[in-house]
Amino acid sequence: QVQLEQSGGGLVQAGDSLRLSCLASRGIFSDYAMGWFRQAPGKEREFVAAINWRYTDTLYADSVKGRFTISRDNAKNTVYLQMTDLKPDDTGVYYCAADFRPGIIVPEIEVYTDWGQGTQVTVSS
Repeated sequence: QVQLEQSGGGLVQAGDSLRLSCLASRGIFSDYAMGWFRQAPGKEREFVAAINWRYTDTLYADSVKGRFTISRDNAKNTVYLQMTDLKPDDTGVYYCAADFRPGIIVPEIEVYTDWGQGTQVTVSS
């Protein structure tokens, strides 16, 4: 089991950028594929992006493709989500998550076993 601690987020205007970070501890970070999810008010949690342990494969939701970039630094036990050209529809609580299958990246929420505490991102128009 890995423990995940998130940082970043906040209130920005449309078109701005933000970077979220997620620091892993109590586990071997490279044993996990990592993902980011978000949950808007009144909606279900949805997939945003994922990355495998070797940085070689990434996966994005269509709604963020070309604007968001997921990356990881295994030496720092950290996964990042760089968000650019933010839109009001990007507003929500963002969560990082770990999947104990390092070479496989999938959007299905149920395969992710460990979760960060969530961080609020609010984009004003």
